[in-house]
Amino acid sequence: MGFAHNNVLHGNHFRKDWQRRVRTWFDQPGRKLRRRTARKEKAAKLGVRPLTLLRPAVRGQTVRYNRKLREGRGFTLAELKEAGINRKEARGVGIVVDHRRRNLSEEGKALNVERLTAYKAKLIVFPRKASKPKKGDCTGDDLKAETTRAALALPNPYVHEAPRKITDEERSHDAYKTLRVARANARYDGIRKVRAAKKEEEEANKKK
Repeated sequence: MGFAHNNVLHGNHFRKDWQRRVRTWFDQPGRKLRRRTARKEKAAKLGVRPLTLLRPAVRGQTVRYNRKLREGRGFTLAELKEAGINRKEARGVGIVVDHRRRNLSEEGKALNVERLTAYKAKLIVFPRKASKPKKGDCTGDDLKAETTRAALALPNPYVHEAPRKITDEERSHDAYKTLRVARANARYDGIRKVRAAKKEEEEANKKK
């Protein structure tokens, strides 16, 4: 290739020995197998313990995401108290506690208390020594009950209603008018109160 006009001469470097700098990933299948084996060993070591810890159902932050339910960091102390679970014992039976979280609604609190109660009803605590079971440990036929390692699923945030006919009252209801009246009432509430107070004052002055 020739050079034309007053341009910079090419300084191409073609002897970089690029093959020394190539990164390979030939151990990928071996690593995959190693991770899988490690997971199996860990699961076998855990015995019948759940694979994941129990976490609360919380709403996502901001208006954009608060319609969705997700797993939170941990249960509040108020939720544990209402469910009748000691906060020190909670971690021992696979329940995460977050002492910083606060309950901002009764509905959210009730939902998590219900979640804890359901978990507690299904829970089977195996004693360390079969001959000396401690307080709270399961005994007898409870130990032979069927076990599952699946996590407690999050509740469905939407309650679906069965389809029905629209009533005459709903058909005749004017939603736009109702909203405008409510807006006007909220807007002029202060002025109306001032007027009413002024009128009462004038009437009181006339009686004197």
